[in-house]
This record gives sequence, structure tokens and C-alpha cells, in this order.
Amino acid sequence: MKIVRFGPPGAEKPGLLDAAGRVRDLSAHLSDITGAALSPESLARLRAIDPATLPLAPEGARLGTPVANIGKVMCIGRNYREHAAELNNDLPTEPLLFMKANSSINGPYDDVLIPRGSVQMDYEAELAVIIGSRAKYVSEADAFSYVAGYAIIDDVSERAFQRDRGGQMTKGKSGDTFAPIGPWLVTADEIADPQNIRILTQVDGETRQNGTTADMVFPVAELISYLSQFFTLYPGDVIATGTPSGVAGGMKPPGWVKPGQVVRITIDGLGEQRSRFVPDA
Repeated sequence: MKIVRFGPPGAEKPGLLDAAGRVRDLSAHLSDITGAALSPESLARLRAIDPATLPLAPEGARLGTPVANIGKVMCIGRNYREHAAELNNDLPTEPLLFMKANSSINGPYDDVLIPRGSVQMDYEAELAVIIGSRAKYVSEADAFSYVAGYAIIDDVSERAFQRDRGGQMTKGKSGDTFAPIGPWLVTADEIADPQNIRILTQVDGETRQNGTTADMVFPVAELISYLSQFFTLYPGDVIATGTPSGVAGGMKPPGWVKPGQVVRITIDGLGEQRSRFVPDA
């Protein structure tokens, strides 16, 4: 099942995709796609609905993030071997954690804003894990039972803010619109193996990233278990699991994203998102 939210920013409605890929309106069955809608019981109720009985969303309706009121976006740094190598970084011995501010969350086709003073805009295509059940002190063996589904997330980064302005991840990772998520949430039952998924990024049609989740240093189940040892993961929380090689900062010379360029990210089974990078007002 593919779950979406459609409509203007701040006024999105819940929906799902039918077999033909059309958006169907779920408003008669729930008010929005929040963490509560992602419980196993709630997802089972949604699966029981015949999409053909639901009204079609307006043609061309904007898609927002597939989950509303996300509690936190946890990110994992240097979690792909080839990515660490392209940046001349040692592999971490434990997952390297940071967070993106909730104000960075953005729709999958909305513009990404280039902040004032930015000189090093970068992209990081990542598999996002979306939590469906409260998770605390969970084991790796049980980790997948807490997953509602998966989506695409772009961990947009401003490298000069990140590295040259005091060496703080938050400043370079949390700009407004720096976390496009979607276009939809694909429920976990449709993803046979999250460690065997191809990730592709193109900038104005030029392929930049072309890797697979098999290159992860710490796989998805380990990440969920690890995070849950330090704090509770709540339904609707998002884990950005790291990015393959091919980021702009790893190119020689660097291929920073310029105003007007379009970043297109495709992940097997999860669709694609497209973001035009534009100067902030």
C-alpha cells in the first residue's frame, strides 16, 4: 500500500494510490496520516478498503510529505562505505547520529530554498524508515515489527555551514525545506529486503549517485535497535539511514547544486521525488 497526503501546504488530505497509480481520497476514513494512522491495526483497516470506492483526488494535486506532525527526523552519518571513502572519512565504529529540524521538512516536489550566503549546496538521497509503533529498547531481531513503511528523503546539506561555521551539523542540515520526504510512504510489507534497494540521484539529468543499500555500514534493523537504546522512537518518527557515494562535495571539482537546477531522486519501489533549488527570498 502506498499512502500519500495531497493538497496545499498546511491543508493536505490523506490518500492512497490505487492500482493505476491514481490518488484516492481517504478523508472519509481518517482526518490525516499521523503517527496514530500508522499502527499495525490502522494500516490493516486501510488495506481492507477497496480503493475503487474512494473518490479521486483532483488531477495534478500537489503531494505533501506522506506523514503529518513528524516528531523527529533522526539521521545517520557516514553509513555507506563508498560515501565515507569519497570524503576521506574513517568508517564509524557506532552509528553517527544527528537530527534535522522539523522546520526543514518539505514536500517531494516542492522547491528547496538556497539560504542567503550559501555557497555549497549538496544533496543526499536516502532510504527513510518510518516508525509505526512505539519502540524502546528493541532488539535487532524484533526491529522490523516497529516499521510502518519506507520513503525517499533527501538530506539536503549546506556544506560550508556544516563544516566551516563552527563544525556543527545542525546549521548545515536544518535549513528550511532541507528534508524533502516522499512522494509516498510504501508500507513495509511491499519491501522484501530494505538492504537490497537501488538509490539513484540525477542533477539536471546527470547521474550523480547510483548505489544500493547493501553498502550500509549499519543496516536498518541495527539502526532501529541502536536508536531505541537512547530514546523512544514514536509512530511517525523518521530515520534517514545514510547516503551512497556521489554527493556534490565528493566530486572533483565539487558539483554544488546551483540555483535553478533540479535534483531527481529515485529509489526502487519508492517512486521518485524532484526538487528545484531556488534562492530564498
